[in-house]
Amino acid sequence: MSRRLRALVRPTIRTRLALVYGGVFFAAGLCLMAVSYGIVDHSLSPSATGGAVARFVAYAPAGVIPTPPPAKTGVQVGPPPGLSAPGSLSAPGPLGEPGPMGEPVMATAPVSPATSGAVRGGLQLLITDVRVATLRSLLWTWAAMIGLMAGAAGAFGWLLSARMLRPLREITGTARRLSVANLHERIRLDGPQDELTELADTFDGMLGRLEAAFASQRRFAASASHELRTPLAIMRAQVDVALSDPGVDRAELLHASRAVRDAVDRCERLLDGLLVLARSDRGLDAADTVDLAESAARALQLVTAAAAERGIELRSELASASVSGDPALLDRMVGNLVENAVAYNLSPGWVEVTTGNGGRRARVRVANSGPNVPPGQVASLFEPFRRLSAERTGSGRGAGLGLSIVRSVARAHGGDATVVARLAGGLTVEVDLPGRPATD
Repeated sequence: MSRRLRALVRPTIRTRLALVYGGVFFAAGLCLMAVSYGIVDHSLSPSATGGAVARFVAYAPAGVIPTPPPAKTGVQVGPPPGLSAPGSLSAPGPLGEPGPMGEPVMATAPVSPATSGAVRGGLQLLITDVRVATLRSLLWTWAAMIGLMAGAAGAFGWLLSARMLRPLREITGTARRLSVANLHERIRLDGPQDELTELADTFDGMLGRLEAAFASQRRFAASASHELRTPLAIMRAQVDVALSDPGVDRAELLHASRAVRDAVDRCERLLDGLLVLARSDRGLDAADTVDLAESAARALQLVTAAAAERGIELRSELASASVSGDPALLDRMVGNLVENAVAYNLSPGWVEVTTGNGGRRARVRVANSGPNVPPGQVASLFEPFRRLSAERTGSGRGAGLGLSIVRSVARAHGGDATVVARLAGGLTVEVDLPGRPATD
């Protein structure tokens, strides 16, 4: 099917608007014509003209009837049909004295009372002929005018709709030009704040979000490739050293094996973090009742040995905080909070974990005594592979996904995570989730 044929089968918005303009004007004209036709028809109907005929006949007292004056063209008006009998009407005479209503009464000629009914019938027949001719002329005139004006309205609507739809063409053109390479383009539609301007602003906002999402994804891919490349390079270097030295002893092989194992462990942690992050971004498959206090207790138990080795004091105030969600994701979220608080801390130092319900919300808060955090870097800590020392570093303490996973899991459960830098050093991270009454 050709493009022109498709346009005929499915007309454009501009064509439909032009047809609507013409159709509305045509319908309004038909209504106006019907009203005018009814008014004129009623004005010339027998019920409306009967009183005028009766007054005309009643002008003549005692069996006389007024004779109409001569026409200006010099042609005299003859008697109505049925009154052509000799002597029935006299010749027209001059105007007489004013009548009772103030209008002049024409000179009259005597008529027999029997002819008064015929005169009345003749006048009604004359008015009926005038009525038919008037209505026919009115109908044809209105039809011609409505047709012409409807066509003019359609043409005007065609021109006007082109101007009204110009912003839509700009939006369509921008959408067609868009690709990953030029997501920075915007419509920036000028004009009154109407629905089309609101649509363009919404489209610009969507482009801004898409640009930010693509930029974040590019950074994520670059950071993930960098994080994976580092342990792989370590493993390759250790293997190459061992293979290039034919006299390598057992101690050197054990050292190389430990380095490779550490690199493998680092890759596993990174892949586990990426899988958890992807799983939380996908949403929840099932929801169970989870007490954040129990999750925090398990997380504290797992880091007890590492904290004691570094001289970090663990404090806790765990009140019941039940939520509905994925137990594995929530345990991972709380575990990341506690593990980060221990890993990024001072020796000696402290970690404080608090859980509880506030209204209909469940909260878990983890604070530590770590190093000072610049205020400008606090917001970026939730981005993947971000650390305080550098954006991508192989510190070995983690892949930089801990807080990213925390925020992603919190948002997947209808909540959010916030982080605040403490003036004395360290961070306070709080997760707020929709609460659920604990089951007995």
